[in-house]
Amino acid sequence: MADALATAHPGRVDVLHRTSRRGFGLSYVDGFAWALSRTDCPLICQMDADFSHDPVYLPDLVAAANQGADLVLGSRYLNGISVVNWPLRRLVLSTFANWYVRTVTGLDVRDCTGGYRCWRRETLATLHTEAIVSDGYSFQVESLFKAASLGADIREVPIVFVERRQGASKMSKRVMFESMFMPWQLLLRHRGRAPRRPRP
Repeated sequence: MADALATAHPGRVDVLHRTSRRGFGLSYVDGFAWALSRTDCPLICQMDADFSHDPVYLPDLVAAANQGADLVLGSRYLNGISVVNWPLRRLVLSTFANWYVRTVTGLDVRDCTGGYRCWRRETLATLHTEAIVSDGYSFQVESLFKAASLGADIREVPIVFVERRQGASKMSKRVMFESMFMPWQLLLRHRGRAPRRPRP
């Protein structure tokens, strides 16, 4: 289906085919590398393709980036909890994970683990994403922490997150353990370069 869309919309849709199982984080690395290879991409957005991230919010993320932000987060927790159709267990896990990440790392954003983001090209390039070691959901935390440590202007805009209609969560015990230890690894790896407080 993706290839058919790319054929029907040349120059607007491109598809990356990977020949081996690369994992969640490395998939992002591949996508970011492709986007950074394009000279006509001043802003680079990332989002889920299962409609959990509604495209209607893309203009808000882009507008914030055009107003000077280096990284804009589509936040599920900026105005309370804006999540639809999640079971209580998943909601508790997500809110606890964000509290945990903020407490350990000092990141001053409400949604540290979300994947709906808009990057300024220059900011993403400075992260050297090929050096990111996380694979699961902690990839989002590591890339956010690295951006904050480099002094990026990070802002949040509110979104409503709706649980996917198809597919299954990639959450597993391995992913949960990685997410638990990653914030401490980040602190050790980037000692002396604590995240700076983002602008309102």
